[in-house]
Amino acid sequence: MTKEFEPKILAFVCNWCTYAGADLTGTSRIKYASNVKIVRFPCTGRIDFMLLLKAFANGSDGVIVSGCHPNDCHYTSGNFHARRRWILFRSLLDFMGIDIRRIQFSWVSAAEGAKWADIVNQTVANIRELGPYMEYQRAAEFLAGNEDELAKEMEVNNG
Repeated sequence: MTKEFEPKILAFVCNWCTYAGADLTGTSRIKYASNVKIVRFPCTGRIDFMLLLKAFANGSDGVIVSGCHPNDCHYTSGNFHARRRWILFRSLLDFMGIDIRRIQFSWVSAAEGAKWADIVNQTVANIRELGPYMEYQRAAEFLAGNEDELAKEMEVNNG
């Protein structure tokens, strides 16, 4: 008997909208996959996209980033900052060998519990289809290389 692959997915979500929407999903008893671990941020604009690489380096098979809808951000424009970062980050994914389908970027309001459940279920299905992420070593090496470069740069700048 073979065990079906169960992906590990990490979700970086906005406190004001998506987290509340995920909470609504639970309180409304809407069924959805339990493969997702949520990390709550005050705003998606505060998410450093290097955290996504760290998630992969630490064994995640997929990542969800979700926040307030455009023009509905609690902090006015944080979701626009997140969207701009996402556009820049996408080009790095190919270089890192990370399939873009492993990352789901979405907007979910506090009243959209059913939408959150759909996003989670669809992401889990997509990651199951892709299979486990096996290139985590490459992501870890990339992160280690950047940390060394950052330390050297700090030494030069600080004398």
